[in-house]
Amino acid sequence: MFFKQLQTPGLGCFSYLIGCPAAGVMCVVDPRRDIAEYLEIASVEGMRITHVFETHVHADHVSGAQELKSATSAEIHVHESAGVGYPHTPLKHGDKFRLGAAALEILHTPGHTPNSISILVTDTLRFDQPELILTGDLLFVGDVGRPDLPGNEILGEQVENLYKSLHHVLGSLPDSLEIYPAHGQGSLCGRGMSAKNSSTLGYERQANPMLRHKSLETFRTAVLSALPVRPQSFSHIIKTNLAGAPLLERCPVERALTAVQFEAHMKSGAVVIDTRDAPAFGGAHIPGSLNIGFEKQMANWVGMAVKPMASILLVVENRERFEAMRTELHRIGYDDILGYLAEGIGDWIRSGRAIESLAQISVHELKAMLEAGEVTLLDVRTPAEWDGGHIAQARHMPFSEVLKNGPDACLTGRCRSSAVRATARTSWAACSRRAAARRSPPSRGACSPGAAPGIRHRRNDWNVAEERGGPSFPRSFCFRRAPTPQAPARWPGSCGRRRGWAARRPADRPPPKGCPRRSRAGR
Repeated sequence: MFFKQLQTPGLGCFSYLIGCPAAGVMCVVDPRRDIAEYLEIASVEGMRITHVFETHVHADHVSGAQELKSATSAEIHVHESAGVGYPHTPLKHGDKFRLGAAALEILHTPGHTPNSISILVTDTLRFDQPELILTGDLLFVGDVGRPDLPGNEILGEQVENLYKSLHHVLGSLPDSLEIYPAHGQGSLCGRGMSAKNSSTLGYERQANPMLRHKSLETFRTAVLSALPVRPQSFSHIIKTNLAGAPLLERCPVERALTAVQFEAHMKSGAVVIDTRDAPAFGGAHIPGSLNIGFEKQMANWVGMAVKPMASILLVVENRERFEAMRTELHRIGYDDILGYLAEGIGDWIRSGRAIESLAQISVHELKAMLEAGEVTLLDVRTPAEWDGGHIAQARHMPFSEVLKNGPDACLTGRCRSSAVRATARTSWAACSRRAAARRSPPSRGACSPGAAPGIRHRRNDWNVAEERGGPSFPRSFCFRRAPTPQAPARWPGSCGRRRGWAARRPADRPPPKGCPRRSRAGR
């Protein structure tokens, strides 16, 4: 039997190829939308892709089932309760399939979704009992699937189904059975997933905290606590997968845009995503652009910050990065990609068009500002992260609330000055770029708690800068208050570009001494 697990970085999705080289046939389980790797493996191994199985209707990525059917004429199999709107073969509990030496048996395991299935896999040349099980989003390594994605209307039923599937359907299976889930670390379909890609049923029964609950009530309380945020893209992806995703050949062709063309699309309402790293974005960026760096969790942050049907423009370093970004966006159903700025941000600057900057500060500067009462520190992490440790002076507003209400919603009184709102808007332009696990504040240099003696903090206050250099996404934002006699304004020691400084400084305040780019207004 041939068996191979493939991982989609960032989204944490797993897909599987199962087949028999002797029979020359294979199937793909939970394929992603870009299918080139599946076709290459099938060609190298001398097998034809004849079946595609979906363990459920996915919410976090667009399925590649339609692409595979178009390329190979493979038959698509989905559970009979899924209600999909494209030609398929319905599955029910107990269905069996043979692909040469590989034997597959379908188990209906609702809970994550009503249409979820698991697949028992047996290598008949080795033994007549199942060797492994593909658990879909029922059981992960270290966690279980979240039951809330189909909607609150059936949440109670979903929780009960999840408990029964875990303890009754899987309860009769042996401890030795290997488990291979549809998602791993980085996915928003669960919470505490392990970095391991597989496990055994026996080990999970001992080590997985969600399998230790002996009653439905305690399980219900645990599974509904601290659910991950649901990106706005999820509903769009579910609808796309129910209808059958359009083929990628229908998507707009690549366009390398001049600054004039780029600006014209912006005026028509297109969203600009700048994929450069934080220091580059902070130095100069297009006003109103979103800085979503090309990192592991990029697709999830796009799904949170950008409306699914938006037209998208990209600022990238080169064409190769554009191709990679386009693939990531297609995976989550963002197909209206108009093009990219042909010569990068440099072309925009040389054309004389407006730019903005976002200064980074060190933890030492932040400490001084907090002690002087000059700034409001906004912590946008999740409630669970906040409870795990936060800076004492920070105000808490989860990122989902910032998306909904804007950063001004937490500011009152003097904090609502025009200067603060301008800074908040600039920070908001960067607030979609977040690192996958632990993020750093908007600071430069050393970012560990010990780097700023005297600052009151608990565990997880600051993240060590990423190995590739520089801090990651600012999970805590600093908004400058309007200057008062008790707390005069503190302005950056480096003015950056002339346009940015002139826009930020008060009319009666000259630029700092020694500034190499003093504006005419300050001379």
